[in-house]
Amino acid sequence: MQPTRADEPVDGDASRPRLLAPADLGSTKGKILDAAYRRLAQEGYAALSMREIAKDAGVNHALINYHFRTKDQLVIAVLDEANRQLLERQHRMYGAPIGFAEKWKEARRFYAIDLASGFVRVQAELWAASMSNPDLREKFVPRILAWKELVLGGVREAFKALEACGVVLPAPFTAEVVATWITEFWLGMEFADLIGIREREIGHNAALDAIERLLENLDAQARKRTKAATAPAKSRAPKRRRG
Repeated sequence: MQPTRADEPVDGDASRPRLLAPADLGSTKGKILDAAYRRLAQEGYAALSMREIAKDAGVNHALINYHFRTKDQLVIAVLDEANRQLLERQHRMYGAPIGFAEKWKEARRFYAIDLASGFVRVQAELWAASMSNPDLREKFVPRILAWKELVLGGVREAFKALEACGVVLPAPFTAEVVATWITEFWLGMEFADLIGIREREIGHNAALDAIERLLENLDAQARKRTKAATAPAKSRAPKRRRG
């Protein structure tokens, strides 16, 4: 899953993850959200201290209670802001006039940014905390499902392109099944990367490369079909014989 999740690190320093760009830090609420995001990304949910967040944000501790009331409401607000940026970014990517392979490459680039910016850690921390916190889980799960639905939409678009090229997959291989493979693989990859399992022991990049090759083949078929459909029709008038 998977910037802040949406943007390049603003200062290029991966050790200082940011949720908001400096231009968006004018409000007290924005400063608190950004400070909470940085604490989550660096220290995790269990060690999250409201007083330390207030100190980092340069605000009175009471203002956190005023704006967010509880720790869980604060972390959900952090996730909502990150997801807002993610979904905007993903919608732009899926709507761009580029091939499926290029979109896949872009998604991989986004993931590298998300890992460096701390978003992958933030989401994993809330995922883990949700297991023992029903209230947090109730708020967290719909955010994950929104991402899954977005991926499903992209897969459905690819299925339509396949069918337009005359390729229809067997019934078990539905868009829903393929989207599930992608999202669950991606989540597993995130956890493996976070705990430091070496790439050569898993082969994630090889799997991602394989999907990219499949999409390049789909793009080539789509271009071929488009070219054939737009080529000028040859004249069918019989040639006149000489003599």
